[in-house]
Amino acid sequence: MKVLLIDPPFYRLIGYYNRYFPLGLASLAAVLKSKGHEARVLDSDANVNPDKMNFAELEHSYPAYLKEVASGTHAAFNDLRRVLDEFKPDMIGISAWTTYIASSIKTAEICKAWNPQAPVVMGGPHVSIKAEELISICDSVDVLVRGEGEETILELAALFSGSGDVQSGLEKIPGIAFRSKDGVRFTAVRPYLQDLDAWPFPDRESMIHKDTYDSEDMGLMMTTRGCPFACTYCATSIWGRKVRYRSVENVIREIKEVMARYGTRQFAFKDDCFTINKKYTAEFCAAVLREKLDINWECNARVDSLDLELLLKMKEAGCNSIKVGIETGSERMLSFINKGITHDQCRAAAKVLKKSGIFWTAYFMIGLPGETKDEMYQTLAFMRELGPDFASLSVYEPFPGTKLYDIGLERGLVAPDRTKDDYFKISPKYYYVKDLAHRVDTMAEQEFAAVESDIKAAFRKYNVALAKMAKRGFSRLGIYLNKPALLIGDVMKLIAYLR
Repeated sequence: MKVLLIDPPFYRLIGYYNRYFPLGLASLAAVLKSKGHEARVLDSDANVNPDKMNFAELEHSYPAYLKEVASGTHAAFNDLRRVLDEFKPDMIGISAWTTYIASSIKTAEICKAWNPQAPVVMGGPHVSIKAEELISICDSVDVLVRGEGEETILELAALFSGSGDVQSGLEKIPGIAFRSKDGVRFTAVRPYLQDLDAWPFPDRESMIHKDTYDSEDMGLMMTTRGCPFACTYCATSIWGRKVRYRSVENVIREIKEVMARYGTRQFAFKDDCFTINKKYTAEFCAAVLREKLDINWECNARVDSLDLELLLKMKEAGCNSIKVGIETGSERMLSFINKGITHDQCRAAAKVLKKSGIFWTAYFMIGLPGETKDEMYQTLAFMRELGPDFASLSVYEPFPGTKLYDIGLERGLVAPDRTKDDYFKISPKYYYVKDLAHRVDTMAEQEFAAVESDIKAAFRKYNVALAKMAKRGFSRLGIYLNKPALLIGDVMKLIAYLR
């Protein structure tokens, strides 16, 4: 069976930089190919020549995004139509995240118009959380996949390529939603995968526009699935509270394969917390050194999982960038979001990160339910106190599947459901905001907008300091020496960021 897997366009529609290959879809392609199917991945969102890089201003481009999605005439959509004509898939899979759900729906409509007989399957975080709503508003989708998709996509491919009754066959596949003559049906929840080593590596060769990606883009990896924490703003709990690990040996084999095939020297581990198990992290570092792998890599971490001894091991093994979530300068709000850390732990982490010499990024947010103006400025002050090498600021958005979403419903800040028209007309930043004139419950919208603008400007001024930009460049010196073309790409991104 020929299967086309699509990552719908979002950043590409508005000129923002978007990197890396779609890891999840490439993983599904690998699974399908291992069972004899022909699978290709179309990354409709790849954009390596950006006009814009200041993601703090992303929302200002959302009206343009909605316009492009409504028209369906952007080059990204035309490229999709061309690929459909040339590849002629028997089954189509589409990824869906809440922010770009309108584009996912448009992509499904284009696919169904191309061939009404080709089954259209949709999966991803938004599907896992809002399946009932989505299947009721998008009649171009035949099946929704909830949760992890490896086993499900194989069973769907087998069903759709066979000669049996499709409806009765769908009822036997766990983890899906579909329409039947009796209405929408939800099958049993599919258990999480346990042996991650048993599955093939993501098939980077399945990318249709493979030449779009540089060697660093091909270095995207994950070593774990699941997160044990319960931060109230995060929806990753849909993947389970238990952390499931790939073996260190399995991870090293993938690194070697990617290095040999693409010349990759810079890798990015996108696990929720790469350092959650210090023993595992230390074993990985030891393996990199033992195998004499000449690589650099970045990861995400929690401040309560870092110490100087571990950081020095990581640096020796090539770690050149770490990203940590601080979130807020208010102790009260830190407790409210159930982050499970303290400001003293943040200060301790900042201290050892600076001693290690590893470039580090700190993430912050403002606009949380119940947050006061003073607490928002406490976040700015705390950022300056910690002194990260880069400080990222976001404004809280209520996402379904999070505890804060439920709290927002109780406080009248959040809309419980959306229609198809809503997704095509409302800015993605405000999809679930009930009243745009009442984004927060502690001040008038005009006052909050002024505070948001002021704090964003302060963060940007902090980040463009020459010393901080120079440290970022120096942390990537080894990459530039191996791949000089990456330096040119980074300079282009910097220019776009400074615009």
